[in-house]
Formats: sequence, C-alpha cells, structure tokens
Amino acid sequence: MPAKKVLVVGATGLVGYATLKHFARDQGCEVVALSRRQPDETFGARWRPLDLVDERACEALASEFKGVTHVVYAALHEQPGLVAGWREEEQIRTNDRMLRNLFGVLEKAASDLRHVALLQGTKAYGVHVRPMLVPARENRSELHEQANFYWNQERYIRERQQGKNWSWSILRPVLIVGDSVGSAMNVIPALGVYAAMMRRAGKTTLDYPGGVGRVAQAVDTDLLARCIAWSGEAATARNEIFNVTNGDVFVWPNVWPAIADALGFAAGAHVPLSLDREIGPREAEWADIRKAHGLRSGSLKDFVGLSFEYADYTMGHGRTEPGPPALVSTIKLLQAGFHDVIDTEAMFVKAFAEMQAKKLLPPR
Repeated sequence: MPAKKVLVVGATGLVGYATLKHFARDQGCEVVALSRRQPDETFGARWRPLDLVDERACEALASEFKGVTHVVYAALHEQPGLVAGWREEEQIRTNDRMLRNLFGVLEKAASDLRHVALLQGTKAYGVHVRPMLVPARENRSELHEQANFYWNQERYIRERQQGKNWSWSILRPVLIVGDSVGSAMNVIPALGVYAAMMRRAGKTTLDYPGGVGRVAQAVDTDLLARCIAWSGEAATARNEIFNVTNGDVFVWPNVWPAIADALGFAAGAHVPLSLDREIGPREAEWADIRKAHGLRSGSLKDFVGLSFEYADYTMGHGRTEPGPPALVSTIKLLQAGFHDVIDTEAMFVKAFAEMQAKKLLPPR
C-alpha cells in the first residue's frame, strides 16, 4: 500500500505537469491527475478528465478522492486576453469557483487528507500593476491592495482548515520555466517557435525580441515540484507562505546568448518584435516546420497557447528604459529548510533540451 496518495489538479500546466512527473516516479506514491486535457505523458499516474467549473463533474469523481493524503492545486483559468484578464472580475470569480467546486467534494471523501499545496505568484505583490517593493516578502502589508483570485482561494482554504488535522502551504513562484504544452505562461515553446521561424527564414543569428531588460528571477519547474513535495512533509511549512526562486537573478538580454545557443544560434542584435502579433498568426509556416522535422507538438494554438502574449509581457516588449527590478526574498524558505537551487541559464538550456528531445521543438 503506497504511503501517500497525491492528487495533482491542473496536471497539464507548467506546475501540475512537473509535480505529476515528480510524484509519479516515487514508488511510495499513488498519483491521480486531473485536467481538462490529457497530459502527453502520465508517468504511471492515473489521469481523469475534469473541468473544475462543472460542479457535478467534480461530484462524480468523489470515489477517486478516497484515500487522498496530499493535494497539489495547480489549476488555473486565464481569460483569452491574458494580461488584461488578470484584472477582470470574471477571472477572479471563475478561479474561486473552481477551487470550491473541487474541495467541497474532496474534503468529504478524503478522510486521510494531510496537506494542500496552493499556488500563487508575484501578482500577489502587484507586479502587474506597479513596481514591487524590493525584496517582496511574504508578510508585506501592501498585499490585498489589488483584487486577485489568490485572496479568495487563500481565505477559503484558511477557513476550511480551521480545527482540522490537515495543513496547507502556499507557494509563490516567480517566472516559471519548464516543459509543458499549451500553457498560458510558458516562454519555452514561444521562444522555441520564434527560433524555428527565424531558421526557416535563413537566419543564422537569433535576435533578442524583447524590451530593455530589468532585474528579475525565475524558477525551474522541477525545482518547484521538489519544493511542493517538501512543503507537504515539513513541519516548518505547515500553514505557511513561501516565495520560491532558482536562487539567483537574471536580465533577459544577459541570458539571451545562452538561450540562442540552446536553440542552435549565435546571439544576434536587439531587434524588438512582438511574438504575439508577428509569430502567433503564422500557423501555416509552423505546420511546414512540424512536417519537416517530424514534430509532435500540434498547432501553435495547442502548443503555445497564450504564451506568445506572456513572452512579450515578461520580456518587456516595447520597454525602452530599464524596468523596476522584480525581486522576492527567499529567506523564509531557506530558514524553513528548503535549500535547492539551479543556475537560471542552465534552467533555460535544460528546458529547451527537454522539448527538443521530445520532438516538440526542432533539434538544436
């Protein structure tokens, strides 16, 4: 009998997929994965299709929740206009409802529940509306000034946990980078497609398409998955909130040479280009590239999702002056006992290599 049963909610997203991979490879775990789309690989986990907006569909899966000890809630609803949607009431209501639809059923069925991991991010610090205080800390008083579904979900979990045997942990990762298909916020397929288009056009150098850089941080999905697993067992993580990063900082133009090399190019000049406007509509060209290389990545819509828009946003397309630094403190996480780190350039190289190996992007 496995020592624990882990429910991964949102198993096709960046965080959910990495967490699914992490736990499913643990012989001491039984893993159930929930998502609307089927993951391209389940790593031995049991996958069940579920749209969390549908309350009755959640109720119908009650039997799957029996014996669940750990929940990783990585599900996310984004509006079609990604960045603009972050301020919309509909996005807040939908994400709030999704968690409630699932958890009301799950908690009744999972009498052995021990831990719930919930994901937030730097929008908790208002990074999308104003300069962040540097470094952003988990207990800063400016929290909750900006409407966000994070607060609805956090209040709900806090209220449900009162007097219960299970605990929760909230993780606030920075820019998340890794292997996933069709995610709303994954720069790897977006940049990989951009590079493939440039190679098709005969380019031998890869120009940097973003804006003037700012100091920022990132986190590798596999590192984040290990942090989520740690939070489910560590006494120091019970009912606590943690920022999570790779452990270093970066500026987009400075890591561009490593990114270009991972994609088989020398780094080119700074040539601003909106990936969302200029690369996103080129489905026919992408179809030719897929055919030429025998790729299994599907259409741009299926493969990249909303990530062209997100790449423009996070790389600062149109920014002509250095942006304010976006840095969080990880002192609390380190003091609690999680010390894993990875060099951010190595993270980018690793992520592109993974997608190339899976024939989702052309070979280097």
